[in-house]
Amino acid sequence: MKTDYHLHTAYSDDSIYPLEDLVKDAIQLGLKEICVTDHVDYGVKYDRDDPNRPKDAVLNVDYPAYFDELEKLQQVYGSQITIKKGLEFGVQLHTVDAFERLFETYPLDFVLLSIHQIDDLEFWTQDFQKGRSQKEYNEHYYSYLYDVMSRFSHYSVLSHLDLIVRYDKQGRYPFEQVKPLLEKILKKVIADGKGIEVNTSSFQYGLDDLMPSRDILRLYHDLGGTIITIGSDAHTKQYVGNQIEDVKQELKSMGFTHFHTFEAMKPIAHEL
Repeated sequence: MKTDYHLHTAYSDDSIYPLEDLVKDAIQLGLKEICVTDHVDYGVKYDRDDPNRPKDAVLNVDYPAYFDELEKLQQVYGSQITIKKGLEFGVQLHTVDAFERLFETYPLDFVLLSIHQIDDLEFWTQDFQKGRSQKEYNEHYYSYLYDVMSRFSHYSVLSHLDLIVRYDKQGRYPFEQVKPLLEKILKKVIADGKGIEVNTSSFQYGLDDLMPSRDILRLYHDLGGTIITIGSDAHTKQYVGNQIEDVKQELKSMGFTHFHTFEAMKPIAHEL
């Protein structure tokens, strides 16, 4: 079954891709199930009804419009494709309460847990890395992720687990140096009944490995991890479904036997 479990549309601040166009394109590409996972990043972005938001604020998803359109598209295209309701939560320690409230407000099938910023400092601008050595910002990133996981449990999988690699101007930090932190993270993922994502944007960005890396994926497998989703992180038609079938074969060669979809936050296994 062809799926894509990480997709963005015009409801995300960084995309202008109409949601219905995504659905039509996914059908044309032969996908049987998709999960739309538009961005929410409290701390650096604001909800539309927040009375304290600045005039030039970057906005989170327009939740009522988003879920209303998803439900309408499920009705219109349901005989051709399964459309699941998701969001990508860019959680920080000081925004956990806001995400708790959001999760309780809307019915979701799937939640990606991402770390996009720390203390409202962005990775892509290098504000987070500034003044820190490569060792310091890599170790802080993984330690912070563990702390967030320890305080926030309303998620399905960890998204692009080693995202910091994409923004590391000094190159890939050695796996062995952060392996103890990664092992701690993955053991908690497994113990909590959660999973991880393979994010195929690594191909789009020309990275030298999968995301997360093959070393991380092998470690997850060796520790007994089984729940895994695959998503393109597409923000435009060009990358919908990108390399997902190839990644399935890679996972199979590592010893994984299944990939997963979700319904009402419950994983559903499918043979690779």
